[in-house]
Amino acid sequence: MAAPILRSVRLRGWSLCSIGHRFVGEVPRREISFKLDEKTAHSTLDLFKKDTGVIYRVLGIDPTRVPQNPERFRDWAVVLGDTATSSGCHYWEVTVKRSQQFRIGVADVDVSREVCIGMDDHSWVFSYANRCWNAMFANETTPISNVGKPERVGLLLDFDNKKLNLVDISKNVFIHSMPAEFQGPVVPAFALWDGELLTHTGLDVPEKLNQN
Repeated sequence: MAAPILRSVRLRGWSLCSIGHRFVGEVPRREISFKLDEKTAHSTLDLFKKDTGVIYRVLGIDPTRVPQNPERFRDWAVVLGDTATSSGCHYWEVTVKRSQQFRIGVADVDVSREVCIGMDDHSWVFSYANRCWNAMFANETTPISNVGKPERVGLLLDFDNKKLNLVDISKNVFIHSMPAEFQGPVVPAFALWDGELLTHTGLDVPEKLNQN
């Protein structure tokens, strides 16, 4: 199966990166800037705002009218980012509106297009459904307590220390940290079953997180 094209990510200095909820030592920080990759988007998903956002359409597009390619998800409402990373710390934020069921996280660049992100061992996501948050990997879920449904959340990918963190941006604190045994480059990954989702990329790690 062909993999999405990888783009290089510019090095813009140094940042503290986390192990668990503490930051230790200085490591290269690469600020990831990505758009959503239309070639991967399921036919129920429409991209907007210069491919930084996605809307779920109940009827969607006739699958026979979208280009058929090996990168596209065929059975699940998933879209991937167009930029991969294999080192450093990266931070981005996600605004979700009018949605009661979605997943946000990262996936291997060659993750199977036959399953939903979070269902196999090639993707690591935070899922929201039935008014509850969970960390999800290989179809196993870990409940995340004491968090409501913020409209906007942050994701901090610490590739070198193999962690994906969900961030409360109103307080600049970690909501949950998920261990992730990455085997190769990963891309941002999203699943959406209603409403819309907007990504905000190229962001510095919030300064307050360096103090947690």
